[in-house]
Amino acid sequence: MPGINILTEIVIGYIMPGNPLASVVFKTYGCTSMGQAINFLSDFKLGHYMKIPPRSMFIAQLAGSVIANASYFGTAWWLLSDVPHICETNLLPKGSPWTCPSDTVFFSSSVIWGVVGPRRMFGPDSIYSGFNYFFLLGLFAPATVYLFHRLFLEKKWIRLINFPVIFAAAGYIPLVKTVNFNCWFIVGFVFNYWVLKHHKQWWGRYAYVLSAALDAGTSFMAVIAFFTLGNYNINSVNWWGGVTDDYCQLAKCPTEPGAYIPKGCPELE
Repeated sequence: MPGINILTEIVIGYIMPGNPLASVVFKTYGCTSMGQAINFLSDFKLGHYMKIPPRSMFIAQLAGSVIANASYFGTAWWLLSDVPHICETNLLPKGSPWTCPSDTVFFSSSVIWGVVGPRRMFGPDSIYSGFNYFFLLGLFAPATVYLFHRLFLEKKWIRLINFPVIFAAAGYIPLVKTVNFNCWFIVGFVFNYWVLKHHKQWWGRYAYVLSAALDAGTSFMAVIAFFTLGNYNINSVNWWGGVTDDYCQLAKCPTEPGAYIPKGCPELE
């Protein structure tokens, strides 16, 4: 939920500037809890689709929440205690999965919106003040699609443009890599365009269940990969989708003139 996520960080950043802990707590209650509620509603929708009684579905969700909370807490405690240099990318062996990309983004957000604050980052006198115009872009982009659709009714593809989905997907870029977007696009195009167009009855009956099955399969594969590879210190498999350098090589280089230049970074003039 990138939109609500940023909104909560901006609000608490103005209310309590310089307080990263308050930013994290407010973001958790204002955004993360809402995201979990939407996930629960999605599960309810799947249960309704599969003719599962609502009361049974709710009990299963409640039990799952209790078990998941205990499991997550225990797993996190175990990982932080037993995995050397966890989340320290410069000290981890090559290909290690313990880089904590999601937690790193969460920490960076607390620094940007909590320590620095939105006023200093995106205020009128800041160097990033121009980013505020993207709020207007997000407001008027869907209206532009609607306008062009009304002007060019014969162009059926215009109504398929969904800027909220495009912008929301961009919010995941700090975590995922380009190979993720390629897979999402291929699967989405095949099942939500080709299959929908040529096998609409099959799509209407199985598409939603297939989506849940793919999510479940990913979770099962993560568990299997951990026990079959992780236990033997095999951190990565050499295949085209498992590249570890799918990012800009200069992303960690300094940009401030006069700063120390690490090996492999270009000289600043």
